[in-house]
Amino acid sequence: MDVHNVPGVKARDVAEAHQKDLLHQQEYGCRAITYWVDEKRETIFCLVEAPDKEAVEEMHRNAHGLIPNKIIEVSSTVVESFLGRIYDPPKAGISDEGLKIFEDPSFRILLVSKITDPVLLQYKFGKEKANGLLNLHNNIIRKNLSQYGGREVEHRGSGFIISFTSAAKAVSCALAIQKDLSAGWQDMPETEADEIEFRIAINAGEPVGKTNNLFGDTLQLAGHMCAIVKNSQIAIASPVKELVSKDFFQNEGSDFLALTPHDETLLELLFSKLDENWQNPDFDIDEYCQSTAMSTSQLYRKTISLTGLSPNLLLKEFRLEKAKELMKKQRYNISQITFDSGFTSPSYFTKCFKKKYGLLPMAYIDLLH
Repeated sequence: MDVHNVPGVKARDVAEAHQKDLLHQQEYGCRAITYWVDEKRETIFCLVEAPDKEAVEEMHRNAHGLIPNKIIEVSSTVVESFLGRIYDPPKAGISDEGLKIFEDPSFRILLVSKITDPVLLQYKFGKEKANGLLNLHNNIIRKNLSQYGGREVEHRGSGFIISFTSAAKAVSCALAIQKDLSAGWQDMPETEADEIEFRIAINAGEPVGKTNNLFGDTLQLAGHMCAIVKNSQIAIASPVKELVSKDFFQNEGSDFLALTPHDETLLELLFSKLDENWQNPDFDIDEYCQSTAMSTSQLYRKTISLTGLSPNLLLKEFRLEKAKELMKKQRYNISQITFDSGFTSPSYFTKCFKKKYGLLPMAYIDLLH
């Protein structure tokens, strides 16, 4: 999939350019499958089957001269999950010249949900009860996404990615999910209910951005927002808030964490530096300050205000989550996990893991495998 940023672009111009691609595609071993055009945002996204990125560029260059701003590799299945199609819309209009003309924006609102790690739920509640809670959770989410016109993109056991074309429907779906889950868990003892964390973040964006993954930028920020939002609260990114009526948030204010663009930039900076350095045992608070161009007091103040955690604790919890991800990939020994996740002492890693999750790392691995 490639992206073209074209000021003043019109659907008819894109239809003509696509027709030229079709005439030249075989020369470059390509198949121009379809495209999405958004006149308002002045963007074009083309889906092309091709041997490599260079072939796509050459096809476009020689067909009409519109060189892509960026090209990424994608799976057609994933594209369809996010965007709802991988071929031209069946109801596209045909001009008198036989040109298929349509405007179909690729901008999507993505709802990302996270529930407590299923392995930890199994440890706390037993396998049967944990499976019952997860099935209830899955059924409630799927019922509501269907009701509000969402598309299930991915489900990895501990959460969902859902794609919407309407911001209002995405937010309404999130509220309905929260309400239904609260009702579903209300018969549980309060101490047990407190053991279940459920969070939602909603962001919006285009398929191709800075990262090399489809909707990677949008999902990355949504994931960071899920990490900082309070239990049973919904984090709303600024592009989504702009698309939804202000009255909506005034009426439901306590259910939301609404981030400003400045908050989002800071959040991405904090987590990007963690993501780059978490495996480096020498990465400490001094290094964190240097990488973010902040003083110790600035970093502490901003990290506390945005995440509720000190920089030290944020770094430690980030490493612990990454350690769990390593455990899921293969059966590592504790020493290897310790050093691969940036800790310097297996005993300290074990102590931190036990304090955070309530069980020893080896017990987690045994449940996992």
